[in-house]
Amino acid sequence: MDYQNRAGSKFGGGGVASSSATNADRRERLRKLALETIDLDKDPYFFKNHVGSFECRLCLTVHQNDGSYLAHTQGRKHQTNLMRRAAKEQREGKEKEGTQQGLLAGVQIKKNVIKIGRPGYRITKVREPMTRQNGLLFQFQFPQITPGTVPRVRFMTAFEQRMEDPDPNYQYLIVAGEPYETVAVKLQAREVDRREGKFWHWFDEDSKEFWVQLLFKTDRDERYSAVPGLAPGRK
Repeated sequence: MDYQNRAGSKFGGGGVASSSATNADRRERLRKLALETIDLDKDPYFFKNHVGSFECRLCLTVHQNDGSYLAHTQGRKHQTNLMRRAAKEQREGKEKEGTQQGLLAGVQIKKNVIKIGRPGYRITKVREPMTRQNGLLFQFQFPQITPGTVPRVRFMTAFEQRMEDPDPNYQYLIVAGEPYETVAVKLQAREVDRREGKFWHWFDEDSKEFWVQLLFKTDRDERYSAVPGLAPGRK
């Protein structure tokens, strides 16, 4: 900065610089410093808009020339935002690494399996001769089931499904075996007897046939199932 040519100063001496001159000198020094360390072509936050001004995408500021932008990059606001961005990227990197470790630790990954249609089935009404319980016997055919896969079965209430309007008078028996489509059998909303020998399922590896039998509780069992001493015993 030229100190000797200010009004009121002696030759060879230096007067007091004005605030505008000090700021201009500071911006020039910052610009020169930034030019030594920053390549604008590789700066991901440097952007020239349609009116010819320069923008900082990190701080959302607008600058009239590249010198102003370079001085801005050496300021406190830009440096603070850079540190915040680095901390955020480091935190997200750790979370991503933890997620990948969780997947490797045994979390099931959803697979996109091409479905080949519905399995064949047969339904037979059955009755237990001793207790006179009514029930159903299902036979599902999975001739092209994925090797090593055993079909799965579960019950679903009317309020869990999204295919029909919920009706509390019905429930669904769900059977799934890849690569076949999951099928559902609509049943009366009666309580199923889950005692040993009453409800069972078995997969025949040779014939690729999946057997499911269920028996409904009798009216008396349903009525007194929660009454101590009157509830049906377990075998």
